[in-house]
Amino acid sequence: MAGAAKTGQQRRAIGFYQESLTEAEKWERARQIEGLDEEVALLRVRLKEALEERPQDMQLIAKGVDLLVKAVAARYRLSRKAQRELSDSIAGVVRGIGTALYPEGFPHDG
Repeated sequence: MAGAAKTGQQRRAIGFYQESLTEAEKWERARQIEGLDEEVALLRVRLKEALEERPQDMQLIAKGVDLLVKAVAARYRLSRKAQRELSDSIAGVVRGIGTALYPEGFPHDG
């Protein structure tokens, strides 16, 4: 079946060997990927890392939230209203995490 979509097993095998690829090979593979699912997943991981490693860096976290909302909006073709609601929801989660990490005072509006 030439041109058929890859099966889950094929995708897992590719992911398993991803570690051994050179940077050039990784960029080449990245250019061939269609869709935004992997990008959305990566943005979620990076946002979580930013929250854990640099919770005080509100500019970085805000940028991460913005990129995640834009990627999800593009992936699911969200309306502007749905984008705002998603952004507000993610911001609420970020504030909740910040409050848990810094109960003495988290800069919500900074």
